[in-house]
Amino acid sequence: MSRFDELIKTKKRLVMDGPMGTELETRGYDVNDALWSAKFLREDPGAIEQIHYDYFAAGADIVTCASYQASIPGFLKAGYSEVDAEELIALSMKLVLEARERWWNDSGRESGRPYPLAAGDIGPYGAYLADGSEYTGAYELTEQQYRDFHLRRMQILKDAGAEIFAVETMPRLDEAVSCARMLEDLDADYWISFSFRNENEISEGTDIKTVVEALKDLPHLKALGVNCTPPEIVEKIIEGYRSCTDLPICAYPNSGEIYDGITKTWHGAPDGICFSDRIQKWIDAGASLIGGCCRTRPDDIKAVASRMHKKVRVRGADR
Repeated sequence: MSRFDELIKTKKRLVMDGPMGTELETRGYDVNDALWSAKFLREDPGAIEQIHYDYFAAGADIVTCASYQASIPGFLKAGYSEVDAEELIALSMKLVLEARERWWNDSGRESGRPYPLAAGDIGPYGAYLADGSEYTGAYELTEQQYRDFHLRRMQILKDAGAEIFAVETMPRLDEAVSCARMLEDLDADYWISFSFRNENEISEGTDIKTVVEALKDLPHLKALGVNCTPPEIVEKIIEGYRSCTDLPICAYPNSGEIYDGITKTWHGAPDGICFSDRIQKWIDAGASLIGGCCRTRPDDIKAVASRMHKKVRVRGADR
């Protein structure tokens, strides 16, 4: 039994972490760069480690390293050497492991919580393009091109200690299938989470049922889900998954705030519902793993942990 299997068997529902890039931005860091949060692996790794620590402290059972934008081609394009790129990708995993140990020794061991998981992060090719393609899927690569882009990063993260992989913000089914094949070959556990353009279609237009069918019977696939998507449509997406798969469903949407590119400011969710008020609906819809994506913060993860704990406790008599 894998560590993920043991953890979800013990807790039934797991708390995921929140974003790295927008959290760095909230703390005063300029992430307006093609490398986004990955540039701080070199410039200020301590800031990244502290954010990981804060998510552990907020209640996260799984914390994902800052390798979403940390691809070898991305670092090479930014002027780094291949050796530098590989070292920084490995460092992204090391920072999660160090944050976990620091939190565990500070308070985790005495908290009664199970030892959390440290995840490697695999963002889509569209993130490397840095043109918003992770929300459109407006690119198409061959199987070999996907392998050339993703495989070395996966190998480095696994060797550095990744216990599970987040294949996330995937806009295209073919890329997700390719990543799944690579991770199966590496004998590595993973979940796959897609960005969605509406309640039933991932960003490039494939419907949920077709997604599930394409990814069935994969031994190391531990969950399917949605992230980096407006929260107001996530309940229906969870229900769509639940209707056609028995795999755990993960949901870690954006906060719901809308960015105004003219004034360069964020504004509240268009329906006026705050992130914490949606959590119960996602649990009731069938999500087993819940966290946050863009513009959510450690306090939001703390709210998820509180809500998940209450739900499990209420149903405890039924188990």
